[in-house]
Amino acid sequence: MTDLVPLRVRQFSLPIEEPEEGLPDHLAAALGLTSAEVVHWRVLRKALDVRDKRQLRFVYTLEVATTAAAARRACQRSELSGGPLKVEQRSDPPFVMPVAGERPLRYPPVVVGSGPAGLVCAYFLALHGYAPVVLERGAPVQERIRHVRCFDTGGPLHPESNYLFGEGGAGTFSDGKLTCRCSGPDAQRVLELLAECKGQQPGKPSILYYHRPHLGSNRLPAVVKALRQRIERLGGQVRFYTRVEDLVFDSQGLQGVATSAGFIPAQVVVLAIGHSARDTFRMLAARGVALTPKPFQFGVRIEHPQELVNAVQYGPRHAYYRQRLGNADYALVIHHGTHPLFTFCMCAGGHIIPSVSAAGYFCTNGMSLSRRDSPFANSGLVTTVPPSAFGGSGALAGVQLQEYYEARAFERGGRDAYRCPAQWARDFLAQRRSARLPASSYPRGLVSVELREVLPPLVIRALEHGLPLMDRRWQGRFLDQAVLVGPEARGSSPIRIERDPQTRQSVTVPGLYPIGEGAGYAGGIVSAAVDGLRTARAIIATYAPLHAPAARD
Repeated sequence: MTDLVPLRVRQFSLPIEEPEEGLPDHLAAALGLTSAEVVHWRVLRKALDVRDKRQLRFVYTLEVATTAAAARRACQRSELSGGPLKVEQRSDPPFVMPVAGERPLRYPPVVVGSGPAGLVCAYFLALHGYAPVVLERGAPVQERIRHVRCFDTGGPLHPESNYLFGEGGAGTFSDGKLTCRCSGPDAQRVLELLAECKGQQPGKPSILYYHRPHLGSNRLPAVVKALRQRIERLGGQVRFYTRVEDLVFDSQGLQGVATSAGFIPAQVVVLAIGHSARDTFRMLAARGVALTPKPFQFGVRIEHPQELVNAVQYGPRHAYYRQRLGNADYALVIHHGTHPLFTFCMCAGGHIIPSVSAAGYFCTNGMSLSRRDSPFANSGLVTTVPPSAFGGSGALAGVQLQEYYEARAFERGGRDAYRCPAQWARDFLAQRRSARLPASSYPRGLVSVELREVLPPLVIRALEHGLPLMDRRWQGRFLDQAVLVGPEARGSSPIRIERDPQTRQSVTVPGLYPIGEGAGYAGGIVSAAVDGLRTARAIIATYAPLHAPAARD
C-alpha cells in the first residue's frame, strides 16, 4: 500500500446519542473523504461539551491515517470551511527507552515510596533489569483498606497506614482521576500501563483518551496491587512498613539509607515520598539537601447535592442525561482579583474524606467510587499561596503553615474525634456560625465552625471574592445548598527538592533522584507517574543493568 500520511483532527463532535461505531463514517464525511480512504483511525481525546443544554455532544481529537492525496484534500477542506474542525498533518513520536548505560551498580536502586511516581519508576527499572527495591513506610493496599475503613467508622488513626501513607500513596484514596496536562508518548505509555493493570473498565470510556478519565477509589487498589506484582515478577522487591529515617552519604555520593528495618546500601536512591512525608522533609533539611519553598494550593472543599449539579450542568433534560452519562461534574475558575479561586479534584457522586497522616492534625480531601453514585458532589475550592504569604522563613515555612491551620482544625473538630469543621457557604460570607448543618458524605460527622478560624487570610479573601462570582456563573444556584468544609491543604507540595534538569539528580547529593508530587515536580497521578518514568529513563541511560532485561512482561 502507498505510504500513509498521519492527520490530527481536532474539534470533531457528535451528539452523545450517536453510536461510536458509526464514528469512522461520520469522520470521513466531515473530512470530505470516502470511508475507504480513512485507512486507520484512533481516538486521542474525548470530552463532553455541555454548553448547549439542548444537545450535549462529545468532542474528539483523532489521529487518522490516509493517502497523501486524501490528506491534502482534507486539509484544504478544513482551511476553506472556516468551521471549528481543524485538520493538520501531525503524529506523536514513538515511545522509546534509552540504551543502557555502562556505569556499574554495586547495589540495586532503592525507590522510596510506592505512589504512582515510585511504582512506575520501579516498574520500568525492573523491566530493564535493574531489580529495584521499593521501600514503603505503610501497609500493603488490602491491609491499608482495612485500616482506613476502621478509621472511617470511628477507630484510631494508624500512623503508617491511612489515607496518605501505604501502598499506592495518597492517590489510592483520591478518586482515581487520570486527568493530566502533559501529553505525548510518555503520558500515553503510563495510561496504557494503568489500563493493563486492571484499570480499564468494560463498557466505560477508555482511560486512554477520555478528557477526564476516572478509575474510582474502589478500582485503584487492584491497579496498584497488579503493578506491584509486575515489579516483583520482573525481579524487583517491595518492602512494607519500612520507613526511611536518614540518608547516608559522603563526598563520594550516596552510600545507602537508614530505615526503620535497618540499613540498606545503595548508590542510587529515588525519592518518591509524596506531599505529606513531613518527617522526611525535616530529615532532608537537617542533612543539607537543597530544598526550596514553592507555591501550593490551600482552601476548602465544597459539597452540593449531586442532583443540583446535574440540573445545572445537564439542563432541563438532566434526568435523561444522568441516565446516559452518569452524574455530572464541573470546573470553575475565577481569575479576577489578586488570588484566583478555582475548583480541583471535583468528585461527582463522591465522598469527603479525612486526609490525615498524623495525630493532632485535620485536613480534607475528596474521592468517589467508580459508579459515582453518592447523592453528594464535592470539589476542592482553592487558591494558590505563594511563599511570600507563608509567614515564616526557610524551606519548611509552607509545611509549618499547613500544620498551624490543620492543628486548629483538629482542635475544633474535638480531640481525637476527627469531626470535620463545616459552615454553610452563605454563612461563611455573612461571617456567622451555622446554626445547623445538613447531611454530608463525610464519614465521622460535621461540626459547626467559623471556617475563618482554620484558614489563612489570603484564602479567606479569595473565597470572599470568588464565591459570589461562581454563584453568578451558576445563575444563583451555587451558594444556596453549598456547604464548605476544611481546611483543604494537601493539594500539592509546599516544597521542591532541587534537582538538575538534565541528570534529574539532587543538586546536593549525587545519586539521589527526587521525583513526583512530594518533590514538587508533579500535580496528580499521571503527571507523577510520567515523572517517575522519565527518571527511570535517566537512570537506565547512566547505569548498567544488574541482569538481562525482560524480553516481555
